[in-house]
Amino acid sequence: MLWSYILKLVILLPLVCGLMIGCLYAWRKLETRMPGGKPTNRLIAVKETMMISPGLRLAVLDFEGKRLLVSVGRGGVNLIDKVDQ
Repeated sequence: MLWSYILKLVILLPLVCGLMIGCLYAWRKLETRMPGGKPTNRLIAVKETMMISPGLRLAVLDFEGKRLLVSVGRGGVNLIDKVDQ
């Protein structure tokens, strides 16, 4: 009786884990093809972000041929620097 349970556990546990990993992998691959996904022609692109402190983050944005450095915090968003590309 105990050996039957252990045999089922050894066979079915890796099978269920493999199916779960396979479904997650397929979802990740097919998510970009679904309707309503990310649009390809966005006006604003976030190039990089960096956490400065727990309440403050710096972000580099591309917008209409300009690169903007902004700080994002609890008080809002502030423009720090603007560079033409």
